[in-house]
Amino acid sequence: MMHIFAISLIIIGLYGVIFKDNIIKKVIGLSILANGTNILLIIIGYRSGGIPPIATLSNLADFLTSAVDPLPQALVLTSIVIDVSVTAFALVLCYRIYKNFKTLDIKKISNLKG
Repeated sequence: MMHIFAISLIIIGLYGVIFKDNIIKKVIGLSILANGTNILLIIIGYRSGGIPPIATLSNLADFLTSAVDPLPQALVLTSIVIDVSVTAFALVLCYRIYKNFKTLDIKKISNLKG
């Protein structure tokens, strides 16, 4: 059930990036796409009844069979940092584009000369 939610977020984000003409809406779509991907990675790494991936003497016997995979969590943390950086950079570009062209519509910007 959660897979459907994550995939629907990815599809909504792709729709925003591909079909919207406003650059701010494209940045929002890109952020939604990244969040959907992060949620999908967390869902893939989830294990029901799993224990944290920290081996101690008390849980050593059950560690190999019930420990949660830490790789998706590490990938998502890295992805969140990269997503924040990309979003900040894209918003700065949007500000500069609006300052120079007085519009954020891609079709109007592509028709301008200069």
